[in-house]
Amino acid sequence: MSVFRLFGTKNGVQFQAASRCVAVLVVASAALASTAVVAAKPEGVTTEWNQWGGSPSRNNTPIAHDLAIEWEPGDFDYDTGEWQPETSKNVLWVAPVGSQTYGNPVLAGGQLYVGTNNGHGYIERYPATVDLGCLLAFSQEDGSFLWQDSSEKLPTGRVHDWPLQGICCSPLVEGDRLWYVSSRGEVKCLDTAGFRDGENDGPYKDEAVVDEREADVVWVLDMMEELGVSQHNMCSCSVTSAGDYLFVNTSNGVDEGHINLPSPSAPSFLCIDKRDGRLLWADDTPGTNVLHGQWSSPSYAEIDGVPQVIFGGGDGWVYGFDARGENGKSKMLWEFDCNPKESKYSLGGRADRNHIIGTPVVYEGLVYIGVGEDPEHGEGVGHLWCIDPTKRGDVSAELAVSLSDPNTPLPRRRMQAVIKEDGEVARPNPASAAVWHYPGFDADGDGDLSFEETMHRTCGTVAIQDGLLFVADFSGLFHCLDVKTGKPLWTFDMLAASWGSPLIADGKVYIGDEDGDIAIFELAPEMNLIAEVNMGNSVYSTPIAVGDTLYICNKSHLFAIREGAEPVAAGK
Repeated sequence: MSVFRLFGTKNGVQFQAASRCVAVLVVASAALASTAVVAAKPEGVTTEWNQWGGSPSRNNTPIAHDLAIEWEPGDFDYDTGEWQPETSKNVLWVAPVGSQTYGNPVLAGGQLYVGTNNGHGYIERYPATVDLGCLLAFSQEDGSFLWQDSSEKLPTGRVHDWPLQGICCSPLVEGDRLWYVSSRGEVKCLDTAGFRDGENDGPYKDEAVVDEREADVVWVLDMMEELGVSQHNMCSCSVTSAGDYLFVNTSNGVDEGHINLPSPSAPSFLCIDKRDGRLLWADDTPGTNVLHGQWSSPSYAEIDGVPQVIFGGGDGWVYGFDARGENGKSKMLWEFDCNPKESKYSLGGRADRNHIIGTPVVYEGLVYIGVGEDPEHGEGVGHLWCIDPTKRGDVSAELAVSLSDPNTPLPRRRMQAVIKEDGEVARPNPASAAVWHYPGFDADGDGDLSFEETMHRTCGTVAIQDGLLFVADFSGLFHCLDVKTGKPLWTFDMLAASWGSPLIADGKVYIGDEDGDIAIFELAPEMNLIAEVNMGNSVYSTPIAVGDTLYICNKSHLFAIREGAEPVAAGK
């Protein structure tokens, strides 16, 4: 069954709509694919992608060349699950991961790392029937399995450690050290060689098994045990660093009833000495105002000479801190409410007040962030912001005040900042750091935002290059905006939810969706869909590119995709 798409322009904004009752997408025609431009090999080609977003600024834009726009993932034997390479095209190798994979792959030192669950059962003492959080390491050359760090499920169950979710974050890798947040609420430092180097690095020496297929743990900070954190459903943060500072979002959140916070005074944001796990400073903002959970990841940049770490909070605010802290304590520089003051949080997916799941991106001195929700709570309206991080204090676009005292901001509230029935209003903030705001765009001028005109909740992170910003929302719309003005240039309906973020590389933009499709666009202010390739299973993570190779993880397998590749067998 084919899908019809309607392409057009409304008030200068390109849009694309489609019949949403059809579940299968069509692969773009060869004629369309032939419009792709293959650039000459650029200077400074990226050789590693060592963390989520590739750097502390988190902009997923590696320098790559000759990336594939056409491939066939290949079939898998129904009985054994073995990949059948003869059925593939332009795939170098395939590595099984877990049964549910949300962690974005990273590559450093000739090894790829993926967060997943234990659906494949690489370790003999943990067969696939045992539910674990797993960080897997593979060879870049042939996809062969190297070692696994295993996180046994917490006894408290799904309130802290949701079944089958595994490791949902990406690690940070520098030299022979790797740092990541486990599903048990631990910040861990590992030796990238595992035990293959014949050494048990410390000070941590209590590994249950010392074997070349097991991880070598260097140090552990248990945030639940040592800091009183109570993560909701899972602990997930893709850490980043600056020098010896390691930055972590703790995931502190609500209990199983989704109303009370068991540990409102536990820290939300941490700075750790990455050499030994020693806590340097912590901050418990937003405290009792956490709406649900806190699964965003920090970014870092030096802005106007000040080293800033930027966190997305579980209250829908984004916060900028001096990365150095002050006398062993946090030093907040600015804070920005990403929700309209009249928005209201409620359970069951009906809320129009959201928290932050995506990662702030720093680009040319400005911060870009969108609001979102746990996908379990469904679709909803969203907001995308561009923020000036040089301003200080409460730099939100609006202030919540009472009509009886319009010059005094109201105290913070968790569920709703402004209640009109109580004589409260939102007024413009004269100290606002908002550069632009994108809730959507009324392209047809009818006074309402239709589905295709709306920015919805997003789990994703923006990617920016050549003056263009791209972001996917959870409702399946892919937005292209002018990065300077926030004006939308075009939108594309993927017809399926998107949990991931765009990759911009080699003059192309790649984005995956829950139906397993990778849509590929020309990096251009006009929409040019080059191709759509189905990966055979849901793609919840974000593609990366290193050199001339794409690395894409679907729900169950990691693929190395290269133009003209001949498949290699693991270990060959």
